[in-house]
Amino acid sequence: MLKVSGLNQYYGGSHILRGLEFEAKLGEVTVVLGRNGVGKTTLLKSLMGVVPIKAGNIALDGADISHDAPYERVRKGVGYVPQGREIFGRLTVEDNLRMGLAYKTGSTPIPAELFELFPILKQFMHRRGGDLSGGQQQQLAIARALAAGPKLLILDEPTEGIQPSIIKDIGRVIRMLADRKTMAIVLVEQYYDFAEELADQYLVMERGEIIARGRGNTMQADGVRQLVSI
Repeated sequence: MLKVSGLNQYYGGSHILRGLEFEAKLGEVTVVLGRNGVGKTTLLKSLMGVVPIKAGNIALDGADISHDAPYERVRKGVGYVPQGREIFGRLTVEDNLRMGLAYKTGSTPIPAELFELFPILKQFMHRRGGDLSGGQQQQLAIARALAAGPKLLILDEPTEGIQPSIIKDIGRVIRMLADRKTMAIVLVEQYYDFAEELADQYLVMERGEIIARGRGNTMQADGVRQLVSI
């Protein structure tokens, strides 16, 4: 579903991403791990088009999206949950979800499935997003990204600052979405146990490069925890 080839990114004179090559397959969770500052978030912003790439190619379902604007990538099937959630705090839960449908017609209904995945959102439809707990805001951010039915779902540290019970709920939803084999999922995560539990494929980054990769069920044998420990 996603193919990244020769991806390079710079901030000023700093070479942040160095020739990244990987694929994310339909029905799989690709987990990207690494210490702070190795380029993980920059990678996701590059996939989404938030920052333009300097060199390389990004293909979604066989189509080149390397130079598409973020809104064009959304239309083609990319869903993005940024680090820090970035929901609209002054808007209601309902309006936040409708933002995920912004490029569709105004009569497009919010998919009922979102409330099956995250039942708490239905209870709080008319509550402002900023009044939700951190975990509830994260569920809202994921639901907003899912509203348009993406082929590729990109998540940047969805467990950050979230209570353990909601971390379990989010993990359950991610696994369920992958198992339906309707989308590929790319997940950047610092919480190793959460990453290991979900990973079908793992990538370990260091200094903007992928230094290790493999199948999720070999992470322990491959010593991945030691590679990413601070």
